[in-house]
Amino acid sequence: MVNWSIRRISELAKKGEGVHLEFKKKANFPDKIAKELVAFANTQGGVLLLGVDDDGTVSGTRDIEGEVYVLEQAIRNLIWPKLEYALQIIKLNEKKGIAVFEIERGKKLPLHLKENLNTKTGKAYVRAGEQSLQASKEMREILRRRIKEKDTQFTFGEKERKLMELLESNQNITLKNYAQAANLSKFIASRTLIKLVLANVLEIQPEEGQDLYFRK
Repeated sequence: MVNWSIRRISELAKKGEGVHLEFKKKANFPDKIAKELVAFANTQGGVLLLGVDDDGTVSGTRDIEGEVYVLEQAIRNLIWPKLEYALQIIKLNEKKGIAVFEIERGKKLPLHLKENLNTKTGKAYVRAGEQSLQASKEMREILRRRIKEKDTQFTFGEKERKLMELLESNQNITLKNYAQAANLSKFIASRTLIKLVLANVLEIQPEEGQDLYFRK
C-alpha cells in the first residue's frame, strides 16, 4: 500500500484518467463506480481517487467518510468474487477530504458486477484506456485460464497458419474476420484465438463490440 499525500495525489491526478486510474467527485452512482473497480481488478489493478474532479482538480468532497461508506457497501454487495483493495482517507480541511482506493488484481478471475444482491451471476468488465468495457466470452475465458495455467502448449496446424497469414497483411484481426477468412465456425475460431493468446503468440485488445487480436 502506498503512503498517500496530497502532493502524491495531485501529481497522479495531473496524468489524467487511464487504464489504471479513475477519478470520481462523489459516490452518487456506486454501482457504476463498482463497475470501474471490477474492471481494474480484471486488468492488473488500479487506483480510484474519490473527491477528484473529472479534469484532475483535487478539490475534495464533503463528508468523505459517508461517501466511502456508500461505496464500500456497493463493493461488498455487488462485486463477486471478493474485491481486494486498500483504502486511505486524506483530509483537505475540516469539511472536505479525498479517499484513495488501491485495487489489486483479482486472485480469482474474472470478477463480476452482480445483477442484484441475491445472485452471483453478473457481468465482467475490463479496462481499455479510460473506459471499462464488458468483457467478451473470449476475454473471460482468457482471464480465468491465465490464473490457473503457466504455459499453454499448442500444435501449429492449418488454422494457426491461416491466422498468421492474415496477420501478415493486417495489423489486427477480429474473431468474426478470422472465422470468415479461414472458413471456420465461430466456436473453433474462438478456441484458436484463446489458445494463442494464452500461449503468448497473440495479444488481445478489448474494444466496444469486438476484441482486436495482434501478433506479439
